[in-house]
Amino acid sequence: MTTTFIGGGNMATALIGGMRARGTPAADFRVVEPVADARARLGARHPGLALFAESTRDAVAGATLVVLAVKPQQTRAAALALAPHIVAAVPAPVVLSIVAGIRIADLSRWLGGHHRIVRAMPNTPALLGKGISGVFASPDVDAAGRALAATILDAAGEQIWVDDEAMLDAVTGVSGSGPAYVFYFLEALEAAARDLGFPAADARRLAYATFAGAMALAQASPEEPAVLRAQVTSKGGTTERALASMEGDAVKPKIVAAVKAAALRASELGDDFGRDA
Repeated sequence: MTTTFIGGGNMATALIGGMRARGTPAADFRVVEPVADARARLGARHPGLALFAESTRDAVAGATLVVLAVKPQQTRAAALALAPHIVAAVPAPVVLSIVAGIRIADLSRWLGGHHRIVRAMPNTPALLGKGISGVFASPDVDAAGRALAATILDAAGEQIWVDDEAMLDAVTGVSGSGPAYVFYFLEALEAAARDLGFPAADARRLAYATFAGAMALAQASPEEPAVLRAQVTSKGGTTERALASMEGDAVKPKIVAAVKAAALRASELGDDFGRDA
């Protein structure tokens, strides 16, 4: 299949790289990227890639899938420029948006009434093929169209399909912003190790290896996190003392509240960026 990317930034580059690693030839991709340096980097990394400075008929004609991979504030202009070529395309391609916040109704309006739209919210580990995406498809996207979108998103990592588009705001709060929460915890663990006397390099090794090892244990176990936590918390021991300190400071409910705040902000951004003026 032929896929056209509108935007050639990090996420588009990661998805193309993931697909190419699975054997898809560079000639199957087209990228519309207005920045000349970015086009040059893409061309050097993927010889044979068709590159365009703007959305044209040639960029879209024959594409089975069009991936919107621009910043939210650029989406309206990008969609309006794309609209004439989407409307004229036969058969009509599936449009996969990986733009944060922009809702399908707004995309459809800007795309001249096009309805075959899938929205996905990936996260930054997608750059390594280790991400997870929340995905929602409009009712006009059939099973074949959903499969097309899934083929691209597979290169980013796992997928969770949701039945309500509003749940993508929740996905944003949990996994879209989630890597930053993990990095924040790593910062704290590393800082604690330094305060306890370790040199910076060793403090980082301790923090990173602890987190990676704990995640490996969690993923290898059928038990839920609460059970795993209990298994390493001896009565009267060091772990119990640390967790009691966190519980006393309401760390867990504050994390839950923070995730909900991120989800609310995602909804607000959808309102802001979805306006026509």
